[in-house]
Amino acid sequence: MSERLFIFDTTLRDGEQVPGCQLNTVEKIQVARQLELLGVDIIEAGFPISSPGDFNSVIEISKAVTWPTICALTRAVEKDIDVAAEALKYAKRKRIHTGIGTSESHIKYKFNSSKDEIIERAVAAVKYAKRYVEDVEFYAEDAGRTDNEYLARVVEAVIKAGATVVNIPDTTGYCLPDEYGAKIKYLMENVGNIDKAIISTHCHNDLGMATANTMSGVINGARQVEVTINGIGERAGNTSLEEVAMIVKCHNNIDVQTNINTQKIYPISRMVSSLMNMPVQPNKAIVGRNAFAHSSGIHQDGVLKNVQTYEIIDPKDVGIDDNAIVLTARSGRAALKHRLTVLGVDMDQDKLDKVYEDFLKLADKKKDITDDDILVLAGADRSMNHHIKLDYLQVTSGVGVRSVASIGISISGEHFEAAASGNGPVDAAIKALKKIIDRQMVLKEFTIQAISKGSDDMGKVHMQVEFDGQMYYGFGANTDIIAASVEAYIDCINKFRK
Repeated sequence: MSERLFIFDTTLRDGEQVPGCQLNTVEKIQVARQLELLGVDIIEAGFPISSPGDFNSVIEISKAVTWPTICALTRAVEKDIDVAAEALKYAKRKRIHTGIGTSESHIKYKFNSSKDEIIERAVAAVKYAKRYVEDVEFYAEDAGRTDNEYLARVVEAVIKAGATVVNIPDTTGYCLPDEYGAKIKYLMENVGNIDKAIISTHCHNDLGMATANTMSGVINGARQVEVTINGIGERAGNTSLEEVAMIVKCHNNIDVQTNINTQKIYPISRMVSSLMNMPVQPNKAIVGRNAFAHSSGIHQDGVLKNVQTYEIIDPKDVGIDDNAIVLTARSGRAALKHRLTVLGVDMDQDKLDKVYEDFLKLADKKKDITDDDILVLAGADRSMNHHIKLDYLQVTSGVGVRSVASIGISISGEHFEAAASGNGPVDAAIKALKKIIDRQMVLKEFTIQAISKGSDDMGKVHMQVEFDGQMYYGFGANTDIIAASVEAYIDCINKFRK
């Protein structure tokens, strides 16, 4: 019988560390509930001592889900552990995840310490956490660059102190798959009490090897994997949950099994992408727009004759329905609600009515309504409570003429208007907006993304603005890319408005 591979999801902790991807507590609960339906074993809900928001999120997620273990991250510091334990008080199953850096560079430069002292601190942290919970996970930060012999000493010591899970992170994404696999194998063979704990992988994707390293770890004895939806995370991201789940499903020779309901993968992928304003690259494995698309004539011919000639995964296995309801301007609320449910979004009748009104307006503008369009509409209500709102925008532009924009906005219910010329329609619109919002803002990043391929498609704009030494991220979506740009800029302003 296959051994159980535990899925530890850190979308709401490590995944949320991506700049501009922060979620509020309500949105985190929404994701957590979908992770429960997906079949995730452990949800890392946050780093409680880092902020009041994280502390509150761990509390509320603990209340919202039933069977997954709720995990809270800490440093090897007693105050961190105290706060984590308090945040976990409502969790049905609770885990404290504590640890410390073990690599030569961390010991020398980060902690100005010694190897023996680090082991003492690691053991003390585990013992202290054990006072609050039975399930304690220890992470050896930068284990990927830690000497194997010393790492084995650390692992043996923390297991003896009571750690039930030991996490071996490739924190910098440096390891090659054979190196990481050999590290796990070394621990399995050289730690005397290794049978008393589960070894976990936590791999970053800096060199594009996170999933490969994770699977190498599993093949060599790891029985927990730390992953995120869509592979999001700090820098280049984390190991992708959907990739690991489908590798295990497709390869019978890897003698492990997960609890993941793979048909829930696509809906939660789109939900996380929408809530975090983090587009999924079209060629992303499993959940990308092109993951099951065939453009080559040879491939098309083969797939038409037998789908298995070029597809190793049935799209339905990851929740992509070939027979999905096509939404048009003639679709009713029931059809829209059904599609939202398929995409992992539940809403009450009042909210559905508002989204349906916006849906009809969009459907009158474009031929095909995509899942991304629907998710953008479903998330649009997040701007309803903004103090600053766009009332109208009119732009004149063309070849050989200077663009001119006229704009009207409401600030806490009071209407303001301005006009300006600029080097192109977007520049003109932003300058007109700046005449009303007189702040010293610097535009640092401006990204436009078309959701699909049509000229009538809804465009997404991601924007980064610097104000008063801080970075703020904004998001806008509209069939008019100029309007989307202005909405993204206003979204930034709403976040730093005092």
